[in-house]
Amino acid sequence: MSVIGIDFGNENCFIAVARAGGIETIANEYSQRVTPSYVAFGERQRDLGVSAKNKQNMNLKSTIYGFKRLVGRKFRDPAVEQERMLLPYQLIEMSDGEVGVKVRYCGQDQEFSSRQITGMLFTKLKIIAEENLKIKVADCVISVPLCANDAERRAILDAARIGGLNCLKLMNETAAVALSYGFYKNLPEDKLKLIAFVDMGHSALQVSIVGFGKDKLKMLSCETEIVGGRDFDKVLVDYFCENFKTNYKLDVQANKRALIRLYTECEKLKKQMSSISVELPLNIECFMEDKDVAGKMKRETFEELAAHLLTKVEVTLQKAITNCPPQTEGKPVTAQDLEGVEIVGGSSRVPAIKAIIKKVFGREPSTTINADEAVARGCALQCAMLSPTFKVKDFSLTDLQPYPIMVRITPQTNGNKPNEYDVFPRFHQVPFSRVLSIYRRDPFQVEACYRNETPFADKSIGVYTVNVKPTNAEASEDDKVKVKVRVNLHGIFGVVSATLIEKSDEPPKEMEAGETDQRQSEPSGAEMETDQVKDPKEKETTVAKRKTKQTEMSVVLESASKDQGELVNLCNAEIKMLTADRTEQQRQDAKNAVEEYVYDMRDKLAGSLASYSAPDEKERLSTELRQTEDWLYGDGEDLDKKAYTERLDRLYALGQPISERWQEAEQRPRVLEEIGALLNRIRKGVAAYRAGDAQYAHLLADDINCLETVLARKQAWFDEAVGKLNNTPKHCAPPVFVAQLREESAAFERMANHILNKPKPTPPVVEQPKEPRPDSPPDAKKQDKDEPMNTDDHPPPATDEKPEHLEKPVDGASKDDRKATDKAKRPPPNSHNGNENKMEVE
Repeated sequence: MSVIGIDFGNENCFIAVARAGGIETIANEYSQRVTPSYVAFGERQRDLGVSAKNKQNMNLKSTIYGFKRLVGRKFRDPAVEQERMLLPYQLIEMSDGEVGVKVRYCGQDQEFSSRQITGMLFTKLKIIAEENLKIKVADCVISVPLCANDAERRAILDAARIGGLNCLKLMNETAAVALSYGFYKNLPEDKLKLIAFVDMGHSALQVSIVGFGKDKLKMLSCETEIVGGRDFDKVLVDYFCENFKTNYKLDVQANKRALIRLYTECEKLKKQMSSISVELPLNIECFMEDKDVAGKMKRETFEELAAHLLTKVEVTLQKAITNCPPQTEGKPVTAQDLEGVEIVGGSSRVPAIKAIIKKVFGREPSTTINADEAVARGCALQCAMLSPTFKVKDFSLTDLQPYPIMVRITPQTNGNKPNEYDVFPRFHQVPFSRVLSIYRRDPFQVEACYRNETPFADKSIGVYTVNVKPTNAEASEDDKVKVKVRVNLHGIFGVVSATLIEKSDEPPKEMEAGETDQRQSEPSGAEMETDQVKDPKEKETTVAKRKTKQTEMSVVLESASKDQGELVNLCNAEIKMLTADRTEQQRQDAKNAVEEYVYDMRDKLAGSLASYSAPDEKERLSTELRQTEDWLYGDGEDLDKKAYTERLDRLYALGQPISERWQEAEQRPRVLEEIGALLNRIRKGVAAYRAGDAQYAHLLADDINCLETVLARKQAWFDEAVGKLNNTPKHCAPPVFVAQLREESAAFERMANHILNKPKPTPPVVEQPKEPRPDSPPDAKKQDKDEPMNTDDHPPPATDEKPEHLEKPVDGASKDDRKATDKAKRPPPNSHNGNENKMEVE
């Protein structure tokens, strides 16, 4: 099972997959690596991704986009109100207070929550990944903006479950970019290398300072601002709206369709100005009221119009440096301490933004990582690190909590103890846990919220009710409840557990000296106490000891997450809609196949198939094609898949014989040429054998005679088939089909190759005469003649000749030298003659 990383953007999404060879970005069915974050609703089905964006102008009110800033938020949130002014579709308030949309789907008005819309997009991304990888996909890591609060993160997790994904982690986009940058770097071990990352996306700016070390990274500071590429687009749109209102008397703001088109053209103009500094034109044909409009824009004018946005960018960059914790000897971090600045995001290519980055950090920004795909690649890396199916190198990633979190204990008790706790300050590392000691024995609530300095209208995170039920009737001043709170790897706050700790005095008891109290201690983990060993005859009274008892208390959560039952219903609803989408797609494919066949066959009947159809046959097919066309735009406009399949089968029954005759005629000349060449090759081989060619001299005469007989028979069959084919009209079925020709040719070729390509026999091996070894004992040698065996009773006859291996001593050579010479000339005792162990092959 593969693991994927998803960059969930406000305008576009990217999918990356971890493979053995590294990280790859997946392309969709349109061969594009980017998938728009669009969901469109129609009368029969939904359109997701590229197809939804392509149909936006035709289905404006039911095409949903830009919902990343809506998911998990309340309808009354001021941020939602700002978004509503930019969107052409209708936003509504759901029963739980969250924002939703109202669309026209399947012939009726329907309402969907923002997390349902997000789940639909995740369904599409999962389908893209599975079609590309050819396997099931479940485990994933999804990116979220650093500024996403607890409710937004919970909503995205719910959306992942609706989309059929198992989200292993919600990863901050800043951390994903840093991981993508540092995972493959050779980093120092002694100190952290500080790098700044500037991510200018479609709807937000995120700036982070990260410390890199050997196989580790630590997020040091992060800042965010709600300013992105769409805000720069809006500057151009507002300018041209005023321009067109003055010059053409057109109120563009009142026409949503024209406004969307103007946004598209202004985005193109902004991209052109990034590389061209001269004045550029803007021309739109038939813009409104059948009027063509035109305008001009220079880069300098654009930067003046966007001066307030550029100021926000500069302030955010400076905050990231100012708020960075000290790293060396308590000295504050400055721009000079940074060793690099990396820019990512689709809107980071604006020259004015690059100039501000150079101004604040004092260096040119680098583009060593992919500006569009860095987040998705980082998520895929993190997913591989978390998944048990992949083995990657150890790499430590320490992320941070961007906003301070506090808890409030209610109802407040009497006393001087505070009821508010700052559990996680700003920039605290995550995941992390803390334990709070609450001195009380009655039920209470833990209210988690963000501090007042956070930019959220609703600062509440969740309310956790701790149902305290004491087990001891008598209260003690040492009784307390230990509440464990945690920010998990998703960046979501939660109360993990609540444990009631009760202490009481045990009454003294008498026991024999040396006797040990064998009772097990309570689950508190306190060590067991024992008495000292004394005289067995003595008795003593033990002193009272403190008994500690721990009891787990139930914790009930009231948060932004959907309960299990409601989430299951949303998942089932998504499965039904997905099934309906597939059924409708199959129906449309069947209908399109009929329509395509009608037009294609009609053209071919008048062209390439004209001579291959008889007049009556052509008339019948033409009539059926004409009737089918009328049926498609009449009674067959809206039928099920089966009706179109049956209609297509009727057309195939009439048109397929004609098409097959044309295909036969197209393929036949090449096949006949191959058969003729085969017969000539076999005939030449037989003639070479008759002429005494050495290549075929080893062949048997009976085989050649058999081959020559079959060759004559195949030649006669071939001539007869060619004659019949030449005398058959094109509009009639051929007497011999191409498949039959190929089958006969293949069978004859196999037979001929078996005879003509028969290998020559291997020549017999001639055995070499064996030579006796000089050092072999006499009794180990066999003589060719009958000679008496050398034994002690029959000594060998005397002879004056010396053995060949003995030579006369050289003058002046010593006895030892002669021995060395003899030893060097003597063959080793285990040596064998080269012919002794050779096997003869007949």
